Amino acid sequence: MWNIFIDSVLKATLGQTILNIFLLILCLYPVVGSFFWFAGALSYRFLKTNKRDSDWSPILPSKQPMITIMIPAHNEEVMIEETITYLFEELNYDNYEVLVMNDGSTDKTGEIITRLQEKYPRLRTVEILKNKGKAHAFNIGMYFAKGEYILSNDADTIPEPDALMKYMNFFMRDRDMNTSAVTANMDVQNQSTLLGKSQTVEFSSIVGVIKRSQTAINDSMYAYSGANTLYKKDFLIDVGGFRQNRATEDISIAWDHQMLGAVPRFAPNVIFHMNVPETIKDLYHQRKRWAQGGTEVWLTNIKKFFRHPIAHRYQISMFVDSTLSIIWSFFFTITSVAFIAMMLYFLVTGDFERVFHGIVISFIFVTFELFAGFMQLIAALLLDHRGAKLKYLIFAPLYMLFYWMVNPVTVVMTFIPALKTILGFGSGTWVSPKRKSLHKD
Repeated sequence: MWNIFIDSVLKATLGQTILNIFLLILCLYPVVGSFFWFAGALSYRFLKTNKRDSDWSPILPSKQPMITIMIPAHNEEVMIEETITYLFEELNYDNYEVLVMNDGSTDKTGEIITRLQEKYPRLRTVEILKNKGKAHAFNIGMYFAKGEYILSNDADTIPEPDALMKYMNFFMRDRDMNTSAVTANMDVQNQSTLLGKSQTVEFSSIVGVIKRSQTAINDSMYAYSGANTLYKKDFLIDVGGFRQNRATEDISIAWDHQMLGAVPRFAPNVIFHMNVPETIKDLYHQRKRWAQGGTEVWLTNIKKFFRHPIAHRYQISMFVDSTLSIIWSFFFTITSVAFIAMMLYFLVTGDFERVFHGIVISFIFVTFELFAGFMQLIAALLLDHRGAKLKYLIFAPLYMLFYWMVNPVTVVMTFIPALKTILGFGSGTWVSPKRKSLHKD
């Protein structure tokens, strides 16, 4: 009887210890994560032997591989002419075409494309009668594309003039035969608003630190940039194209490539300019879509990691971080609601001492998070564009507080829709966001 009691106590103690360790990991996850990305970015800068992010060579016209620049377009009359004109008149590359997938547009997008075809012979278009989503448009266009490489290019995105030449330098050597895609470095075009400036800091953090860290550790990558990524067409065919019922085709295809054993690349020296949401509403909708896409790929691949962990060992870091991110999002949301409820209760009952202690403890924890995030952002702003974005450091607190609050909430809000998608109830139908001219005033 005594032995049974001792065993019960030991089991309870062990269970409590494991629970406490797990809760501690969740509490420290954003802090440790920030320092991890910070260290990874420095490793990429000083230890990574591959220096192609700054070393590239022009390719003779006779040796340039054929590239198809594919633009999925659904009601893009505001931007489509400006983007196509730029692509034909500003790029320093000869062997390419532009293929516009007119995905069920009901505005003047089709008329504009038809008119531009008279001016640019290398402009082609495929008319899709019913809008079924960006991934669906890509999959159709993939089989009409003449190029052995396909550049995804959003209607509001313009790559730098040397982009195609720099991209191709990642595919030209023998060691690049397993490279599936190269994703570029995002730069925010519309920086006239406070929200735009804040996202400039954010994209520097995400692109400048996280992608560098992923590349430095084991050549992995959570997501390509849907706005501007150069794919090797053979690898698109190998995974069956883009998943058409996913919220984010760029996240999904990145994981599909890596689960296949292909290698993604990040090109920090290839810059493309894009518009970002300028209202809280548009930004929230964008982040909901990103959060749902991240959860979808996690749910899609969870069985593969548990059944074949050795085969997918190079992607384990991605899977572990995604798992912790989703669990932490629920943990953060639930504990935040509970904390606010407790503080309100103590306030109503007059227990001001506990209110004070709660505020102090939360302030200490948030300070640690801000410090860790600040280190990550400093590394990002110094590495990205050689410190040119340091002037946006003043907007870092707004980014960190807003991003860390919105991200877990969107994960929780979209978990059920993501689960429905995995069960076969997802839809790829899309609506283009509000566009704004990329020309500076």
